[in-house]
Amino acid sequence: MIPFRVLLVTFLLTLLAFAVSLLLGIVGVVVGARLRGGTANMQVAYRDVAAPVAATVFAIVLVSSIFMEVRNYRQAKTLAGIEKIESMKD
Repeated sequence: MIPFRVLLVTFLLTLLAFAVSLLLGIVGVVVGARLRGGTANMQVAYRDVAAPVAATVFAIVLVSSIFMEVRNYRQAKTLAGIEKIESMKD
């Protein structure tokens, strides 16, 4: 179940980061084109803003969610061991 949760959280947060960075990239490209008096090239928003941000967020979220899941697994395992020892004492 842990790999599924890691991949699900990674996918959802990467998708969210891509959407937000694409929105901000489009706004930035449109504002920049208006200020320069030219046309807006939307490829820049995808290629130079949204894709690198999504790739970076993917890597960070994947590594951090793996660490968090491993930590939670170890903590649950330790607590179950302590509970087992406590139940043997009674």
